[in-house]
Amino acid sequence: MPLQAYLAGPDVFLPDAAGHARRKVAICARHGILGRPPLNEDVASLAAMPEAEAWQTIFRKDLAMMEECDLVIANLTPFRGASADAGTLVELGWFLGRGRPIFGYSNSATPFAERSRRQVAAQPDPMPGLTVGGFGLPDNLMIPGAVLAGGGEPMVVPEDGRDRPFDSLEFFEACVARAARRLGLAPA
Repeated sequence: MPLQAYLAGPDVFLPDAAGHARRKVAICARHGILGRPPLNEDVASLAAMPEAEAWQTIFRKDLAMMEECDLVIANLTPFRGASADAGTLVELGWFLGRGRPIFGYSNSATPFAERSRRQVAAQPDPMPGLTVGGFGLPDNLMIPGAVLAGGGEPMVVPEDGRDRPFDSLEFFEACVARAARRLGLAPA
């Protein structure tokens, strides 16, 4: 059986999340990896549940899926702010804590420090003297640090200075190819 990759990221919020997930799964298959997107379509009664039960059901389902997966491929494109999605970062930490391989990508070429400065400046009451330690990295140092520590490879990001659309799969595919090479998998 091929290695299973948990496809972490806020892609589940896209308008056609299921179609996007199918495209990601197909890319993984071409590289000898079984992609596992954490969609919630398999939870038939989710819409009928009270909110407190629904979110806990999703949480437990996602944890169970992560437990079954051998590695994570994380979409770390900034989402709803200057940094990666908070839920995705929890998942990244879960894999790091278990010593499982971590690979990550971002569709943003804009350095974290620049995105952060813009966000701070846009606040209604910006804090004077607030600093941002960007170090030229694509996100907060803990994120590319976790990817590097967990997979031995840096985050895959645009190197041409151009941001890509959030749903672009260009850097996802490059990340999957990198994971397959690093893990010694042959393309299907």
